[in-house]
Amino acid sequence: MYKIKIEANFSSAHNLRGYRGRCEDLHGHNWRVELSLASLRLDKTGMVMDFKHLKKKLNAVLDKLDHKYLNDIAYFKRVNPTSENIAKLIYDSLKSSVRGILSVTVWENETSCATYEE
Repeated sequence: MYKIKIEANFSSAHNLRGYRGRCEDLHGHNWRVELSLASLRLDKTGMVMDFKHLKKKLNAVLDKLDHKYLNDIAYFKRVNPTSENIAKLIYDSLKSSVRGILSVTVWENETSCATYEE
């Protein structure tokens, strides 16, 4: 099994509905996103996928979140914009166009992250 991982970043603001504490108030993060893929085979160039191509796909999704108030995005009107739900949104946005996705991990700070995988 071959595994690869890329990282990207975006910045946004949010607040958590139904939460008691500091996160119920408007605040922002500089999010770090890890996207992991796996494959039993390599392509003809010896890669799971070209990192440049993969980063372009991930950044297209993150551009829709970057410098936004996440609570205003349609998906987050139905679910709370938690790290867990952000990871799922990114995963779901990529799964039809990126083969072999293992997981998406979203770091909201240096010590706290959430991962979504199927």
